[in-house]
Amino acid sequence: MQFFGGSSLTSVAPEATPAPAAPPGTGTGASAQVLYVFNRNGVCLLYREWHRPLRTLDPTQDHKLMFGLLFSLRSFTAKIDPTTAEKGNLGVPLLPGQGCSFYSFKTNTYKLNFTESPSGIKLILITHPRTGDQRDSLKHIYNLYVEYVVKNPLYAPGTPIKCELFNKHLDQYVRTII
Repeated sequence: MQFFGGSSLTSVAPEATPAPAAPPGTGTGASAQVLYVFNRNGVCLLYREWHRPLRTLDPTQDHKLMFGLLFSLRSFTAKIDPTTAEKGNLGVPLLPGQGCSFYSFKTNTYKLNFTESPSGIKLILITHPRTGDQRDSLKHIYNLYVEYVVKNPLYAPGTPIKCELFNKHLDQYVRTII
């Protein structure tokens, strides 16, 4: 498991530009499989699959398990953080940016990449286990989210994302990291 002490978000491109500039691809053999976007309350706003080998759960159960895993990992990493004296209580919700955060973990079959925005939006990208660091990719996906979802006057916050422009740019970008 890899840890880091925080993250910084890049500024969002002005509205006049068609799409935020993409960071370079991550290298050979990388494969994006699944993307989850959760709001701060654990509501799954977006679930996209590209190369998921096998579905084992009902989608609602899958979303609850993924959010529960993130909640537990964030709480656990904050509790065992060796750089801070104040540990808080295990299981108590943390504010965005609070505590020690993790950005990925890897098993023999997948790698889970994670980032959280200051507003509490959580992005989870499941990739091939040999994929490199995806923090820049997740920041770019977040910038796409801001550009095409948050700035969309027809989007109601907290509802599932059904923006075709966002999905189009997301799919185009994911093809560059495969």
